[in-house]
Amino acid sequence: MNSEHTYNAKNEVSNIFEKRSFFQRAFITLKKAPISAWIGMIIIAFYLFVAIFAPLIAPYGEEEISKVAYAKIINPEGETKHLLGTDKIGRDIFSRLVYGARNTIGIAVATTMLAFLIGGSLGLLAAILRGWTDQLLSRFVDILMAIPSLIFALMLLSIFGSNVINLIFIIAVLDSTRVFRLSRAVGMNVAVMEYVEAARLRGENLGWIMRKEILPNILPPLVAEFGLRFCYVFLMIAALSFLGVGIQPPTADWGSMVRESSDLIQYAQWNLFAGITPMIPAFAIAVLTIGVNFVVDWFLHLTSGLRDEK
Repeated sequence: MNSEHTYNAKNEVSNIFEKRSFFQRAFITLKKAPISAWIGMIIIAFYLFVAIFAPLIAPYGEEEISKVAYAKIINPEGETKHLLGTDKIGRDIFSRLVYGARNTIGIAVATTMLAFLIGGSLGLLAAILRGWTDQLLSRFVDILMAIPSLIFALMLLSIFGSNVINLIFIIAVLDSTRVFRLSRAVGMNVAVMEYVEAARLRGENLGWIMRKEILPNILPPLVAEFGLRFCYVFLMIAALSFLGVGIQPPTADWGSMVRESSDLIQYAQWNLFAGITPMIPAFAIAVLTIGVNFVVDWFLHLTSGLRDEK
């Protein structure tokens, strides 16, 4: 039989994948996504839109002060130009909520990326070199993980000062310990593979092996972990701001907005809006966290190779 006319299933499948572009494969994947993943992606897209176009969406400036404080609470029936009212010094709550999205999400993304750069690099380094390098890095990470992150961050920010640079760097270093553990664990499974040994025998340097051989094979769990780490970092920034050592006034931040209006909860029995006001930024934090978790759960299921039950 002529080999040119012999059917080969492997070649047929490879030809189909070659014909599909990246956008076609992405469209097929998104088409199969469950409703929860779509809800999560819509929530994330909405928050990103608000964060990027905050100056165009907000009717007032981030630090602009009006004449009336607690506009919706003091006169709930009266007409006001402030959609959600004003805070205790007359700043528009809706505008600060919009600017808070840009500040909180932007700092959380930068912190998570730095944490992955530090933890991922050191984790892969420990997985490849092993020996004393692995032992020293692992024991140092164990020491950092033994201290509660929130308490440690509070102490360090109290020592070095509560500015944005210190906030990003301190949280990134503390959160990189979790990334280190994951990247080291999955990296060790890949580092013993034959193609990694072949790269070493060819004389490839350490950076090339990390970038070309190991990182592409451990990317799915790291991407999923990025979503989870973003949620934890996002909540930690909000918690530190609530405690007064995070993003400092007059910069808008959802955690500090909860702290500034928390006293209003005690007046909820006389004025319902007074009790709702502190919950508005808290609700914004919760919705974004849920949306990211929806997408992460779908991505983990997608990369696990498990088939959906019919």
